[in-house]
Amino acid sequence: MNAIVSAPGLAGALAGPRPPVLLDVRWQLTTAGAPPFDGRAAYEAGHIPGAVYVDLDRELAGPPGAGGRHPLPGLDAFGAAMRRAGVSAGRPVVAYDGGPGWAAARAWWMLRWTGHPDVRVLDGGLTAWDGPLATGATVPEPGDFTPEPGGRGLLDADGAAALARSGVLLDARAGERYRGEAEPIDPVGGHIPGAVSAPTTENVTEGGTFRPAGELRDRFRELGAAEGTEVGVYCGSGVSGAHEVLALAVAGIPAALYVGSWSQWSADPARPVAVGPDPH
Repeated sequence: MNAIVSAPGLAGALAGPRPPVLLDVRWQLTTAGAPPFDGRAAYEAGHIPGAVYVDLDRELAGPPGAGGRHPLPGLDAFGAAMRRAGVSAGRPVVAYDGGPGWAAARAWWMLRWTGHPDVRVLDGGLTAWDGPLATGATVPEPGDFTPEPGGRGLLDADGAAALARSGVLLDARAGERYRGEAEPIDPVGGHIPGAVSAPTTENVTEGGTFRPAGELRDRFRELGAAEGTEVGVYCGSGVSGAHEVLALAVAGIPAALYVGSWSQWSADPARPVAVGPDPH
């Protein structure tokens, strides 16, 4: 099953006999001093008809703390949020956001990790959609999805450190943050020793859609992430990293996500930090 769907493909699925549940996961990272982005207001002003708004900060993550800025939510709370949004195990799901798919990928990863068999992301997000929009809020029939996490696909800090030595750990943040030249959010700049710089922005075209699968496969191979290699990804707080896991899935390469990511790692003074372009 492809992990992404084009806007025409989504339009066809919505008109078909088994339309997917639509999740609108619009979200933007808020930096210090900037007003917070109001995803719900953006959703109510215009969304794909039938879509239900999902709040990344409150429903796809737990409260910030020792686990990072976007730690895993409690499974009971996550399951309740998904059922409220109409998600059922036997019905396909498509998630989208307002841009290249970081937030939608977090919803995709959460649902896949907790056992949903059929989840995709709208390639290019709402900007790629040229169909009609609805306003207000959609109230769907409740779903029946019960999250059951799998044993693979999730890394903790120790697992990420080990994978950086035994396999390939990709750092999805901007290169300057990886190198420690700039750190606008977390207390320390740099990267996990052994991690390879792989900015997730390089996985998409200028139009915000994913590069073709073959190009992505070649890119990840050059970074050491090929078929048969154990691969993990981290970012700042497990959002853009989910997008890189999605890009790897498009390329046919399974990967795990370190959800706590740099926001958790850098907050622990006992964790080593590497700086500069070299992984070590």
